[in-house]
Amino acid sequence: MSVDQTVVIIPTYNEAENLRRLLPQLLELSLNILVVDDASSDGTAQVAKELGVRTGRVEILERPRKLGLGSAYREGFARALNSGFTEIIQMDADGSHRVVDLQKMLPYFTAHPELDVLIGSRWIDGGKVVHWPKHREMLSRCANFYSKVALGLDIHDSTAGFRIYRAQLLNRMPLNQIESEGYAFQIEMTRAAKRAGALITEFPITFIEREIGVSKMSPRIVREALFKVTKWGIARIFGKS
Repeated sequence: MSVDQTVVIIPTYNEAENLRRLLPQLLELSLNILVVDDASSDGTAQVAKELGVRTGRVEILERPRKLGLGSAYREGFARALNSGFTEIIQMDADGSHRVVDLQKMLPYFTAHPELDVLIGSRWIDGGKVVHWPKHREMLSRCANFYSKVALGLDIHDSTAGFRIYRAQLLNRMPLNQIESEGYAFQIEMTRAAKRAGALITEFPITFIEREIGVSKMSPRIVREALFKVTKWGIARIFGKS
């Protein structure tokens, strides 16, 4: 992968301190960075701008208010595709996704050009979570098991937000029809990728609970995922999906 072909999309909302840690690590790799910021009040966008001015490899897409994770990725994908990037990475800003794991995922993805999506997975052999309370682990495991059964997905971690996509796949997916946020967005993207004929592989990662800031997880996000997976599962059973 060359610096001109690869971009990491990082949605942010009040992640200034985490970006100060994450961006210098990413800038050591041969890739570009697109930060999609939802009007953070803590100077997140300014942190990204300062690094962007120094390196020329950080772009900031500033949005007028908090519009959500799924919306941030849809806008980020559109910007990345319009810019001609061929490999597009999703990565959280909160430190839960490790650059050391990305350094392993990138050469694997390059060595397997037949792959359309590589998912950094917590729930396959070699994957794990660190510092997560038991209720969070149980919620994630149950959500992924339910999605796998209801939607017929042969994926262990369809809620994972650490991914590498081929631009060719994103170009043939109906991204303007992906409406979900949170957990549901990642599940809907997995479902849409499968429907587009994607070859998806999971790669083991270590997921670390954030040390700085507040989790964006909420009961609303959980309810959205449960409702949508159930709806898609029913449609699948009756041959309408």
